[in-house]
Amino acid sequence: MRSLKLLFLGCFLIAPATQAQSGGVLHFCLHGEPRTFNPILVDDEASENIRYLTGGVLIRLNRQTQALEPALAASWRVSKDGRKITLQLRTGLHFSDGTPFTSEDVAYTMKQLMDPQNHSATGDAFRSGEGAVDVQIPSAQTVAITFPARVAGLEQLLDQVAILSAHSPKKEMAVLGPFYVSEYKAGAYVELKRNPNYWKRDPQGRPLPYLDGLHLDIQRNRDIELLRFRRGELQLINRLDSESYVRLQKEDAAVARNAGAGLDSDHIWFNQIPTAPLAEYKKAWFRSAQFRKAISAAINRDDLCRLVFLGYAKPAYGPVSPANRFWFNSTLPVPKHDPQTALALLTHAGFRFANDELRDSAGHRVEFTLVTNSGNAVREKIATMLQQDLAHVGIKMNVVTLDFPSLIERMTRTFDYEACLLGLVNTDLDPNGQMTVWLSSGENHQWNPSQKTPATAWEAEIDALMREQATALADKKRKEQFDRVQQIIYEQQPFIYLVNRDVLTAVSPTVVGAAPTVLNPPAFWNVDVLQVRPATSELGAQK
Repeated sequence: MRSLKLLFLGCFLIAPATQAQSGGVLHFCLHGEPRTFNPILVDDEASENIRYLTGGVLIRLNRQTQALEPALAASWRVSKDGRKITLQLRTGLHFSDGTPFTSEDVAYTMKQLMDPQNHSATGDAFRSGEGAVDVQIPSAQTVAITFPARVAGLEQLLDQVAILSAHSPKKEMAVLGPFYVSEYKAGAYVELKRNPNYWKRDPQGRPLPYLDGLHLDIQRNRDIELLRFRRGELQLINRLDSESYVRLQKEDAAVARNAGAGLDSDHIWFNQIPTAPLAEYKKAWFRSAQFRKAISAAINRDDLCRLVFLGYAKPAYGPVSPANRFWFNSTLPVPKHDPQTALALLTHAGFRFANDELRDSAGHRVEFTLVTNSGNAVREKIATMLQQDLAHVGIKMNVVTLDFPSLIERMTRTFDYEACLLGLVNTDLDPNGQMTVWLSSGENHQWNPSQKTPATAWEAEIDALMREQATALADKKRKEQFDRVQQIIYEQQPFIYLVNRDVLTAVSPTVVGAAPTVLNPPAFWNVDVLQVRPATSELGAQK
């Protein structure tokens, strides 16, 4: 789910723009079909990437310096109580289709963002209290937004809000970012072209972006992606698996880049949705914290890091990576592989282990199916190792891989699955960016989403803590409250966290200006100044 402030970002020298050919088309892959081009409705990585490349935001978080920078808003002021932000907009700006940009567009965007009918995951981060958001537009270039309660980290959250046009007939396809979607072929590619009305200039006064456009192939198979990169058909891989990174590093160390310890996680969860079409006795397993904690104890995370990730990952403690230094709860116990503890927990919960099989109190063999996305070799390897670990405590785990649309269908509509292996992409260091995950009413509260009222006492406590920290005036108080959230997640294990990966990318020598970071998107966050020059080498470049 969302992203971050680190003190040790990986940095690389950036060649002066004058040394590279201006323009060109950058080719890389999306690892899934974008589910929407409406930036308000984004909740998947492919759509998130499109939003970043096309959306114009009021305030931008620089992924390298972690500083807030003026964007569509030339300046802003937050009230002392943290409820109101007043923004002074840049003048003379236009959307990609020529429609003027004014404060009316900001007001329209906020209305759409906070409309409960839209179920916006981005909007959930701004829901700090009961009541409506008030937007005043005293002039075409001034807008004042007042929230019913304080929104902690308000300016940072605006980095995720791409402004919609209130008047363009093209609706969400009219954009204020560096590129616009010019063509989309489902299952094949998304073509982006330079926005002729983009407002930014480089220090020499030249219009940005330098690139003429981007060609984003939809390719879930990472092996094919790597092959195409080697052939020079792609110039960038935004996220690289460990094996590919090691191979590329041996071939050309300058191409393979490790930005450092990452913020994203891989984890599994069990379906606890009351209406899910599952056997009742299995639902009882999945609702048991003892069962979930036993599964966690049975997993050898060190082996996952060593064998699947070749050392380019660390065992995951919980919902926050240690790389997120301020928000990470350092008091959480180190995750340990302990099959004996797992069996003790299962025995206490009424399960019986005999003849290398685990059965519940009614005699049912403990067996379930884990689903994950197809074409992802890393997750398939993780699933295989989980099978082996759980077999040692008598649990039979089957694995089914599904294409991403089918997986999303099961997760969000039919709820026809037992357990799932996926990952969360963090786009914000601040916990407010994860509201849709932790609030029981959130659509990304994946083990039991969109609850009318909290199903458990511990979820009710998390709801209260997340809302309290979102309005607290002092960061110390917010930290205490979010530390407690992390403690509850550790105790209840609704998500069973496995690993935090290093951020590994690949950048062709033909790309000038790349400076990967651990923040999303790691490889093309500074797309405004990227350029593609003529190929001069075989690896990652065309002859």
